[in-house]
Amino acid sequence: MTRDDFLPADWPAPARVRAGTSLRSGGVSQGPWRSLNLGGHTNDDPAAVAENRTRLRGCLELPAEPAWLQQVHGIDVADAAAGPGQTADAAVARGPGAVCVVLTADCLPVLFCDRDGERVAAAHAGWRGLADGVLAATVAALDVDPASLMAWLGPAIGPGAFEVGPEVRDAFLQREPTHELAFRPGATAGKYLGDLYALARGELAAAGVTAVFGGGLCTVSDPARFYSYRRDGVTGRMASVIWLE
Repeated sequence: MTRDDFLPADWPAPARVRAGTSLRSGGVSQGPWRSLNLGGHTNDDPAAVAENRTRLRGCLELPAEPAWLQQVHGIDVADAAAGPGQTADAAVARGPGAVCVVLTADCLPVLFCDRDGERVAAAHAGWRGLADGVLAATVAALDVDPASLMAWLGPAIGPGAFEVGPEVRDAFLQREPTHELAFRPGATAGKYLGDLYALARGELAAAGVTAVFGGGLCTVSDPARFYSYRRDGVTGRMASVIWLE
């Protein structure tokens, strides 16, 4: 893995904030997981995943092992300083020395920092977690004025590929009726195309976060750079990481 295998977050974060998303290149995994699969729950060779994680830590010069989470599409927020193995879908770090990380392969990774460069967070926003309030929970866990936060939206399934049933749309409309604007009729009768990026921006705005960057990179349509569960079924995972130097 080299720096070319990592997509830095494009946002005006403080200089001590380091953040971005791994690409699928630069690793040792084979078959459908080729090559930098960082997900340990994908039936890939555990030794390959371990080597890929070692490469990520070395390439990015991380200050600690990332706080790899047991993600369950929920809204719990972990303390990254407590280390790997926690069951949660977001993590917060309140100082240097800990690395927040979430794994995705179509779900939306959202990275946060405050303008003073003192707190960071990472959230895994699949549609279930997004509809249940994982972003609002992460903002609350950061415990600062939401107006002082900024967020970066990493690569996710794009609005032209995220076809869902009415139950998904209904879940969002029950949370906030204006989320209707993020859906349009799909190619299949009774289905809808959902815009995860628009839904996340709406959730962030409702939580008081208006400085939102990123978005627009579709995992499904870019197999050279991104893993996609919707596209491939059996596949690897990218890691979105954020930490303070």
